[in-house]
Amino acid sequence: MIRYRCDKCGCDMTANDPRRFIVKLEIYAAAAPIEFNENDLAKDHTEEINRLLEQLAHADPDEIEDQTYRTLRFDLCRECQRRLLERPLG
Repeated sequence: MIRYRCDKCGCDMTANDPRRFIVKLEIYAAAAPIEFNENDLAKDHTEEINRLLEQLAHADPDEIEDQTYRTLRFDLCRECQRRLLERPLG
């Protein structure tokens, strides 16, 4: 049996509880268009690519993901949902 609990205050809820709200948070790196010129195209980037691949081989996958994209999901009771709406960033 699945138990539903507010991820903020811990109060118990049911699956169809009218006091239960789901919050989804999506965080991703802002990316601007990449600008490059003729010199960038002419340059040999092999050494730089190999260096980056070496760094990635020894990096923590979760840390890499946190730097690019992460999605989170929370169950909240009505009271915690109201507080979140009042001050979304804490």
